[in-house]
Amino acid sequence: MRLSDPEQTTQNQPNPTDASAPEENNASSPATHQGFAPVLKNRHFLVLWSGQIFSQLADKVYLVLMIALIASRFQSANQSISGWVSGIMIAFTIPAILFGSLAGVYVDRWSKKGVLVSSNLLRGMLVLTLPFLLWLSQNQTPLLGLPVGFWVLVGVTFVVSTLTQFFAPAEQSAIPLIVERENLLPANSLYTTTMMALLIVGFAVGEPLLALADCLVARLGVGWDFGKELVVGGSYAIAGLILLFLKTGEKAELLDQERPHVFQDIWDGIRYLSDHHRIRNAMVQLVILFSVFAALAVLAVRLAETLPGMKAEQFGFLLAAGGIGMGCSAFILGHWGQRFSHARLSLWGSIGVASSLIGLAFFTHHLWLTLLMTALLGGFAALVGVPMQTTIQAETPEEMRGKVFGLQNNAVNIALSLPLALAGVAETFFGLRWVFLGLAAMVLLGSALSGYIFRTAPSSTES
Repeated sequence: MRLSDPEQTTQNQPNPTDASAPEENNASSPATHQGFAPVLKNRHFLVLWSGQIFSQLADKVYLVLMIALIASRFQSANQSISGWVSGIMIAFTIPAILFGSLAGVYVDRWSKKGVLVSSNLLRGMLVLTLPFLLWLSQNQTPLLGLPVGFWVLVGVTFVVSTLTQFFAPAEQSAIPLIVERENLLPANSLYTTTMMALLIVGFAVGEPLLALADCLVARLGVGWDFGKELVVGGSYAIAGLILLFLKTGEKAELLDQERPHVFQDIWDGIRYLSDHHRIRNAMVQLVILFSVFAALAVLAVRLAETLPGMKAEQFGFLLAAGGIGMGCSAFILGHWGQRFSHARLSLWGSIGVASSLIGLAFFTHHLWLTLLMTALLGGFAALVGVPMQTTIQAETPEEMRGKVFGLQNNAVNIALSLPLALAGVAETFFGLRWVFLGLAAMVLLGSALSGYIFRTAPSSTES
């Protein structure tokens, strides 16, 4: 059944990515250098941004919730929790790899608002029903040697992750529908700043926030422990309710199409990327960037172990430093980034990311220098990620955005998964220094490719 938006037949706003718009990659005129002011005055963007805050907060705390439930219900004394958590992470990763492109095909034919609202409300409902589902699974015969309640957590996580694959391309497709072309860079900067802030906040305060919720529910005397689920599920539900007020101005004729031919539509998206080099190149840059950060997430544990004054379990401080750097850079980029072309920002960012990785390779025994390099790595990464995401949004026509963002979501998820498996092995064989130097070389190669393609390929709005 197709999700419909009753407003799509009455809203007929001009498409901000119309081909008559000026070349995006050139620096904006001085009149457009207004920073975040235009997007903060856009009430439709504020609705989407508010929904993002609650939805991403729930995303970040979800893993903390799963760990808390496993620790309180299934983990035995003196037993490592790693095996349990690995099962949850696998359940979360599989849909990201299998359904990323498939979801994008359907997002092109469905109302973006409908997808955003329903995916959040359904995720909220699933999390809120967890206490009841776990209660039903009590005293059931173990399945494949594991408690039925744990399989409930795995199943819910799989479905939540599947719904997220629809939410992600719908969210990215909605931004250029409600934000003018010249304001896409500050809009994406604000999104990146919010994402990194919530990443830090979610992991930092997730456990005490869930514990506080349980205490408050216990004081009500209802005799049911559901405070943790109420925080996460309630955040998803609030996001869905907020997004009910979103107006995207989608074109009804683009949604009123025959049922999708899934594999043909995915192939159409691949061919579109093959024919539009600038969009494909921007996506390659993002894949490289996410690969670097996925590898860093693994290497940070070993890096923390080698640093004086740190323990392996304190690796989160290194990741937090990178998140702070990225958030600060994205905030600055939103104010002044429109003065520069996307290609130039990406080139500077790539060189900065590679330089930071080289610095990490040689400062693996200096705590403050390592923290500085990690913060700089995050800061320069924003100079790559935000402009490249903006390029994809600005140069992809409305009817292709779901397919393109679905393929991007798929590629990014693979880019996140492979380094998780390979980075630790590479560090064992070659050591931290050579792995960091290898990542730097990969980034520089991507930067050289970016510079060449952006100089030689025409904008897709001109083709």
